Amino acid sequence: MLNASMAGPHPVTIRPLPPQRFAALLGDAYPEVEDAIDRAGKLFAGRAVWHLNSTARGGGVVELLTSLLAYARGAGVDARWIVIAGDEEFFRVTKRIHNHLHGVPGDGGELGPSERSGYERTLGTNAAALETTVRRGDVVFLHDPQTAGLVAPLKAAGARVVWRCHVGVDRPNELVRRAWDFLRPYVEPAEAYVFSRPQFAWDGLDADRIWVVPPSIDAFSAKNQELDAPTVRAILQVAGLAADGPKPAPTFAREDGTPGRVDRAAEVDQDAPPPDDQHLICQVSRWDRLKDPAGVLEGFAEHLDRGGSHLLLAGPEVAAVADDPEGAQVLEEMRSRRAALPVPLRGRIHLACLPMADVEENAAIVNAIQRRADIVVQKSLAEGFGLTVAEAMWKKRPVVATAVGGIQDQIVDGESGILIDDPSNLAAFGSALRALLDDPPQRRRIGEAARERIRREFLGTRQLIRYLGFLERLLAEPEARRRAQSTPTGP
Repeated sequence: MLNASMAGPHPVTIRPLPPQRFAALLGDAYPEVEDAIDRAGKLFAGRAVWHLNSTARGGGVVELLTSLLAYARGAGVDARWIVIAGDEEFFRVTKRIHNHLHGVPGDGGELGPSERSGYERTLGTNAAALETTVRRGDVVFLHDPQTAGLVAPLKAAGARVVWRCHVGVDRPNELVRRAWDFLRPYVEPAEAYVFSRPQFAWDGLDADRIWVVPPSIDAFSAKNQELDAPTVRAILQVAGLAADGPKPAPTFAREDGTPGRVDRAAEVDQDAPPPDDQHLICQVSRWDRLKDPAGVLEGFAEHLDRGGSHLLLAGPEVAAVADDPEGAQVLEEMRSRRAALPVPLRGRIHLACLPMADVEENAAIVNAIQRRADIVVQKSLAEGFGLTVAEAMWKKRPVVATAVGGIQDQIVDGESGILIDDPSNLAAFGSALRALLDDPPQRRRIGEAARERIRREFLGTRQLIRYLGFLERLLAEPEARRRAQSTPTGP
C-alpha cells in the first residue's frame, strides 16, 4: 500500500521565473542565454518536458528542480514536475540502492528477487497513473534510482525518456556494481543517461547516449541571494542560533519576488548560541552517514580543541524528508556523540534541525548560516556534486572539503577552496581548518576566487544551455533509430 499522504504520483507547482534577471550578472555572456531561449521555444513547441523524482522537500535534487524548472517555464517551456508515490519498504530499498551506488552497505540488506518485486510493483502503480498524462513526443527526465523502473512504460507511451543519475563514485566497488546490476535492466532502454561527471558513468552503457551535465545553483534563490549582516543576525536569532540583541526584520525575497520572513525556530541541541565574536565552522547537509557528520564532529573535537571557534552541524527536520528513512537514526547518533563530550567542548558544538514547513524559509536560514560562517566544510565520504559547496563558494566562503566526486570539479585546491584527499584523515582536516582560521587574508582570497568560479561555471543558466544542446541532438534523431534502441523491460 502506498503512503497515505502520497496516494499516487502528484504534481509540484512551478512558478515561472524570468531568465532575464541574469543579464546584469552574466554581462557579455548573457546573449548566449537569449539565443538558448529562442532555440528552446522552437524545439519544445507543443511538447511538455516532465521531471520525475521521489520528493519535493529536502536535498540537492529538489533544489535543482525548483530553480531550473522555474527558469525553463519563464523561458516559455512547458516544464512540469511530478513526485512519485512509494511506501516505507520502497524507500528503504531505494535508500539501500543509493548507498550501494556510493560504495557503502547502508542497512546491509539484500537487493534480491523480493526487493525487485516490491520495486516493480510500486513503480508499476505509478506508471499506470502517468501513462494517461504523458503524451507521445513529450520529453521525460527520470531522476535517480527511485524512478528508473519507469523508463520502459513511459517509452511505450511514446515519450522521449532520459534517466538522470545524481550519485556516483570515481572507483566502483562490488557494492556499486551490485546496484548497477539491479538497476541496469530498467535504465538501459532510456534514450540518454545523464551523469554529473564522466567518472560516474556506468560500465557497459552506450557511450553515445551518455551526457555529462554538472549541477548548478540559482544565485537569486532564498538560499543564495545577498543578505546584509543585520539581516543574517536577525534570521539566526529567530532560528535560535544567535544570542539576543537588536532585532531587525528577519526578511528575504521569495522566488517570485514577494517578501518573505523567517518565523520558525530550528530544533537546536546546544548549551548556548555561538557567540558573535568567535569563529564559526559549519556543515549543512542531510543527516546522512555519507556526509560524515560524525567525522566532522570528531575532527573538530580532536584537532581544533581550543577556545574561540565553534562547530555547527545543520540539516533538515528528519520527518520532512520522505525518501530518506535513515535520517532520524543519524541525527540521534549525533546527539549521543555530542552529549558524551566534556562540558567545555560540548558547549562549542551545535546541532540544528532546520524547519521545513516553508522550504524558502528553510533556504533563507541556510543562507544566513553560511554567511555567518567563517569556514564551510563538506567532509563527505562520497558525493555526486555537493550543492552546499557551490552555495558557500558563491557567498565567498572558503570551503574545506574532501576530494570526492563532483567536489573535485568545483574546487581548485588551494585557489578556490581546500581539498582533503583522504576523508578518514581527521588530522589533515583539522590542520586545514586551523590554517584558515589563522590567516584571514587567505580566507578572503579563497572566497573571492570561489565566487568567480561559480559565476563562470556553475550557475543555472549554464546547466540549461547544456541540456538544450543535448536535447536538440536527441530530438533530431530519426524515429527508426529510436525504435532500435528500445529493449524489453525487466531483468
